[in-house]
Amino acid sequence: MEYRELGNTGRTVSRIGFGGAVAGLKNYLHEYDPSSDESIRGVVEAIEKALELGINYFDTAPGYGGGQSEKMFGMALEGVKPESIFLATKASFGTRDEVMRSVENSLKNLKRDSVDLLQIHGDSISRERRDSILGLGGMLEAMRELKASGMVKYLGFTTEDNNDVVYEFIDSGEFDVVQMCYNFLFQHPYEPSRPFGSMIEAEKKGMGIVTMRAPTSGTFQRWIQMVNPENTFNYSRALIQFVLSNPLVDVALIGMRSAARVVENVEICNDMTGRIDLDEVHKRYV
Repeated sequence: MEYRELGNTGRTVSRIGFGGAVAGLKNYLHEYDPSSDESIRGVVEAIEKALELGINYFDTAPGYGGGQSEKMFGMALEGVKPESIFLATKASFGTRDEVMRSVENSLKNLKRDSVDLLQIHGDSISRERRDSILGLGGMLEAMRELKASGMVKYLGFTTEDNNDVVYEFIDSGEFDVVQMCYNFLFQHPYEPSRPFGSMIEAEKKGMGIVTMRAPTSGTFQRWIQMVNPENTFNYSRALIQFVLSNPLVDVALIGMRSAARVVENVEICNDMTGRIDLDEVHKRYV
């Protein structure tokens, strides 16, 4: 397994992380029931296989199935020494008290006294939400308290945007890690030929950089099916390698519901011959 230091945290993490969204969300990408015994058993076995093969970064959230994903993680990681893994969860937008209650409930689901990383769970953060997060008595204040208490060790935020609020959060110095949408289709955080992008700015600040949707959540595959219905090539390997080829990406999160999928993704990560030169990809003149 390939490992990286996560920004300035001093923590060593696996290059691919176990993403918990697909574990807890019903019918996400495929027909799937997270409450069934079969599904729970499959995810638990997948996490156990991930541990066996060297994955140590695990990311979940209470928003993934009303805590169902966190509970699966709690089952699979029970008894695993805290220092041997990096465990991340999230809290949705809310008041100080709501954030406190969310984290307390997450710790119960995860069967832990603390987590390594608490992230603001956001897809798009508006200016109004920014003010409520950073303002007196806001979400960030609660997160700071949780960090001071030892219930969480690091703070972060997740985003699918590349708007001004993302840059403000990066510049604030309040956050240790950013989780952003980045893949072959959605390259907005990283434009190396200029260069510009929120990923580049996060790197300058020494933040840990975690990406989501490496295989594009099926978007690229659906497009291929539309324009080339006879295509039989499996692009998942190439899409994951594209993200891992980015030198600024510390961890690429991948959702996995089975041990077999874990084995497949670890093999992709371990295949260094699959990496590409992104500067060459972005060249326009010969």
